[in-house]
Amino acid sequence: MPKAIPIAIVAAETFTGSTGDAIPAVSSARVSRRHFLKGSVVLSGLLAAGTPIALLAPSRAWAVELSHIDQNQADAIMVLARTLYPHKTLPDAVYALAVKDVDAKATDPKTVDVIKTGVAKLNDAASGKWNDTASLSDAQRTSIVEANQTDPFVLLVRGQCITSLYNNDMAFAHFGYEGEAFSKGGYVYRGFNDLTWLPNPPADASPPVA
Repeated sequence: MPKAIPIAIVAAETFTGSTGDAIPAVSSARVSRRHFLKGSVVLSGLLAAGTPIALLAPSRAWAVELSHIDQNQADAIMVLARTLYPHKTLPDAVYALAVKDVDAKATDPKTVDVIKTGVAKLNDAASGKWNDTASLSDAQRTSIVEANQTDPFVLLVRGQCITSLYNNDMAFAHFGYEGEAFSKGGYVYRGFNDLTWLPNPPADASPPVA
């Protein structure tokens, strides 16, 4: 079963900080602004208009609050998640799920140290520019990750992304997955023959219909 999406959909294009002041949501689909609220980090952004995810949400503005990692670490995890699992059109709102789930694991000293050390290691390898998305190419980031693929931090984020990125309703809407079919009578009469991105198999590849 897909987990509930731990992302707050902001009704208007502003949200309220701990001081009661209105904080404007970002003006692009990229996560371009982070705010500290009561010692926490908030990732926020806008869903691109007209996308399947935006059509599901009551508002295009979204926000995710983090409790244990700092802004620099949140940014680094976001960049690492996109480097490990690059989907150009997948909104940052989905990648923020991975950041939130890693943040939830940062409650013990060992995980905190893994995150702190791993972020510093990636940043050193990138000459201090790991979080600066304009400074490094995708190929350069991939090369850095490949050189550190056995690092505990990279393994932590890589493993978390498998479920965080793909086992949620937003990802299902983005990739066009309609969910399990057993409770709806199976796939035979519900999308089984709808595949359009592969050529039709030869007739002898399928057994006769009973």
